[in-house]
Amino acid sequence: MFILLSNPKSKQITSVFFEVMNSVNKFQCYYLLIQMSLKKLILVSMIFVLVAAMAGTAAAADTSDDKTISVSGTGKVSSAPDTVIVSIAVETEDTDAYKAQQENAVKMDKVLSALKGMGLTSDEIETTGYNIYSYTSGDDSIFGSKKTVYRVTNTIKVETMKVDMAGEIIDNAVASGANSINYVSFTLSDEKSNELRSQALDAAVEQAKSDADAVASALGVSIVGVKTVNVGASYTPVSYNYAYAEDAMYKSTASAGVSTSVEAGDVDVTASVSIVYLIR
Repeated sequence: MFILLSNPKSKQITSVFFEVMNSVNKFQCYYLLIQMSLKKLILVSMIFVLVAAMAGTAAAADTSDDKTISVSGTGKVSSAPDTVIVSIAVETEDTDAYKAQQENAVKMDKVLSALKGMGLTSDEIETTGYNIYSYTSGDDSIFGSKKTVYRVTNTIKVETMKVDMAGEIIDNAVASGANSINYVSFTLSDEKSNELRSQALDAAVEQAKSDADAVASALGVSIVGVKTVNVGASYTPVSYNYAYAEDAMYKSTASAGVSTSVEAGDVDVTASVSIVYLIR
């Protein structure tokens, strides 16, 4: 061994060997440092997540400790409708589909002319349905004859703010060839509906607040704020169904010169609120 080290070449080899070993040790040190840094980073991240979770739990716990009073209120406002909707149809039948369609077109054209002659505009009249279908009619016996009949139905909707013209619309439509009145509905325009909805909500909130004040006074606590509010509102149009509409149409045809009377009635707009008040 002494001889090997005393040899110049051996010294050179030994020097290279220690340099290589030194580089390996440095690499291992760097690797260990990187591993330690990653572990520290993971540990810090875990601590951060844990602290955030604890903070969220604490916040939730604080919120759940709120003292509250839950109340609800309703409000209702009634008003005369400012819009009327009348569904009118012309139905024709024939064993020839083309003839049934042509007859229907002629009658509907007369109906539209009559309605526009009353002062109604194209914006107030809308086609809502057009249908052609067939069915078999005739004797079901062995020697009986059967035939195919085609029925054409053309339906329009008149929607106008001329509410007092409802009966006149029915009369003129039937006199001009309409043979089906599907329904008559008295409702509210969007502007009027929103106005009444606000009034109904005011009444609902006032009722809820009054109840909350009464409860708080009885309990000896004070209302300090509002935690949550839920709102709902609706209204139901005044509608006359198919049976009423058919009766009105019959009276229109049976009583010449007598106008059909259709009473609008009032439309009720209702609103409701559920309020959770904070107390102390």
